[in-house]
Amino acid sequence: MRFEQPKRYGNVENADTPRMLMATIPKSDKTRARILEAATEEFSQMGLSGARVEAIAARSTNSKRMIYHYFGSKEKLYAAVLEHAYQMFRIREESLGLQDMPPADALSRLVEETFDYHESAPNFVRLVAIENIHYGEHIRRSSAITKANATAVPLVAGILERGYKEGVFQRKIHPIDLHYMISALCVFRVGHLHTFSAVVGHDLYEPELRARQRSMIVRAVLDTVGATSPS
Repeated sequence: MRFEQPKRYGNVENADTPRMLMATIPKSDKTRARILEAATEEFSQMGLSGARVEAIAARSTNSKRMIYHYFGSKEKLYAAVLEHAYQMFRIREESLGLQDMPPADALSRLVEETFDYHESAPNFVRLVAIENIHYGEHIRRSSAITKANATAVPLVAGILERGYKEGVFQRKIHPIDLHYMISALCVFRVGHLHTFSAVVGHDLYEPELRARQRSMIVRAVLDTVGATSPS
């Protein structure tokens, strides 16, 4: 079963960054990038079991032989897609310069970026859901994903530590718990877009509703640590 891509709003221009960079990288890397892009679409729509290498080859205008040359097997290609997805997410986080912002501003910006990224990359959310069907086995086996995600909790911990030290945050919370809260609130609305929209009778991507929920999530996270919304 294939899923219709939702409409996109918000800070989504970075979703096309890989395409803009294509002109500046070597041909061999462009070929690999095209295969990864096509495989991301195929795996996110069809899952690991339902995805077909023939379809990925057609999407990427490459041969099956070329795909096996670069990745070895369908399962290894799926793992590479997961690695690339997580790496891109963490690279965007690192580019925000949160360490240079006041703690409340940094936390607010982290929530906004997490919200915007997941909305701009629904395939990422689907891939994570698919990997959960496989009990996270490919993520656990990937040293590249482990390395990419090693910054996630320390990033939150650093913001919290500065906030407590400066007296900006009044309520203690474990960094893992806050990371979980941010992820849960931002991922749910994308992962459950179609069912939740049908239940409540409203499209979660309506601009007014989207803006309201984005702001609500920021306020909820700031309130959890005992901070006020940054001006």
